[in-house]
Amino acid sequence: MSNILPNRKFMSNSTALISAVASLAASAMLIRSITKDFIPLEVQEFFSSQIHYLSHKFSSQLTIVVEEFQGMSRNQVFEGAQVYLGTKATLSALRVKASKSEDDKNLAFSVDRNEEVSDEYEGVQVRWKLSCEVVESNGTRHSNDMNASLRSEVRSYELSFHKKHKEKIFNSYLPFVLEKAKAIKQENMAVKLHTIEYDCYWNGHGVTFDHPMTFKTLAIDAELKRKVVNDLDKFVKGKEFYVRTGKAWKRGYLLYGPPGTGKSSLIAAMANYLNYDIYDLDLTVVHDNKDLKNLILGMCNRSILVIEDIDCTIKLQNRQEQKEAVKNEDNKVTLSGLLNVIDGLWSCCGEERIIVFTTNHKERLDPALLRPGRMDMHFHLSYCTFSAFEQLAFNYLGISQHKLFELIEGLLREVNVTPAEIAGELTKSIDAIDPLQDLVKFLHDKKILGLAKNDHNVNENHEQGGEK
Repeated sequence: MSNILPNRKFMSNSTALISAVASLAASAMLIRSITKDFIPLEVQEFFSSQIHYLSHKFSSQLTIVVEEFQGMSRNQVFEGAQVYLGTKATLSALRVKASKSEDDKNLAFSVDRNEEVSDEYEGVQVRWKLSCEVVESNGTRHSNDMNASLRSEVRSYELSFHKKHKEKIFNSYLPFVLEKAKAIKQENMAVKLHTIEYDCYWNGHGVTFDHPMTFKTLAIDAELKRKVVNDLDKFVKGKEFYVRTGKAWKRGYLLYGPPGTGKSSLIAAMANYLNYDIYDLDLTVVHDNKDLKNLILGMCNRSILVIEDIDCTIKLQNRQEQKEAVKNEDNKVTLSGLLNVIDGLWSCCGEERIIVFTTNHKERLDPALLRPGRMDMHFHLSYCTFSAFEQLAFNYLGISQHKLFELIEGLLREVNVTPAEIAGELTKSIDAIDPLQDLVKFLHDKKILGLAKNDHNVNENHEQGGEK
């Protein structure tokens, strides 16, 4: 009996509370109805704006509104926030959008409508909200503002934070978001290969460069590989250095050596390592210096310009020949024209670019092409060294040591053989019981053939000397 009385009392109190809430709600509805019917709309809006103003005046929070469009152009801050917040959305947002285009390597995530995402920067807490306002199009085009032109919704990001951190957000955080978004976007973009099409223009958006070569699998001398990677790292991080020294942010590499030593593979590894597009410049299809200049101007930043076999791709007129050329002769790509676009004033029209020349015969090149500032680093890709062979053995056979390694190392010192030849032999011998045994035989035969050829040359020279 004693337990029943408290329960009845509780139920009585609950009923009274519900009645009071219902009465209050009814009173609020009545007041709202009276206000709407008897108080002019202008007066209502005035009091509403004043209340809104006072609430913000005494609030400790500051909000930055970032609209999607700035006039007729996309707002770069909005785009940057969209990319940057995609990496944060999966952690705190309840609704996230996923997408992927052909140009993307990975899935891209973004914040859905009216979702909030929290972030922290140097100890400062901030909140982002994607605000979407649905609007009805009246068919009128606002020529100077895409935010209100024939669109079903107007989107903007609202960035909220404590007022005391205003300077840090304006001067540090927002620039940080833009730089971070740029890096994220670049990292997620697939590498493109661009070639020249008709009328001497690059082929649109290029084709996806889906080459598997990386520095991890590249079979060149280990010390050379280390030098290349270190130089690339220094170049990418060197923007302040180039600005401070007044130099264009570019780097020139000359790759030279016998055919089959890995020059093209090295370029592929560089592109994949840096995530830079490749522009394959075939000088034989370029009509004149003007077209060459337009092609260079048409390149994107963060890219690699490649001119392969420059010694035999085209016969560049040297400067003396140009002076003696007849004026009415058809224009051609000249040496001075090439030098101007890679090292003259036009080379500054773009940044973070790498220029790569390849040749099998370095001695045939004009010295003007080779000086520092044009070709900053000269990398000799030699015949196969033992460290390059070790990489090939691991790539093709999955082994890092073997009893025949010592013998092979000795043979490689005595035989000129390219990494491409070694790779070919390993490919043929993959299914053999002992694939390295076949490689030893190949190297031994090549050594004997080389000795025989040397003896033949010695005899010929001796006979010619005797005849004299």
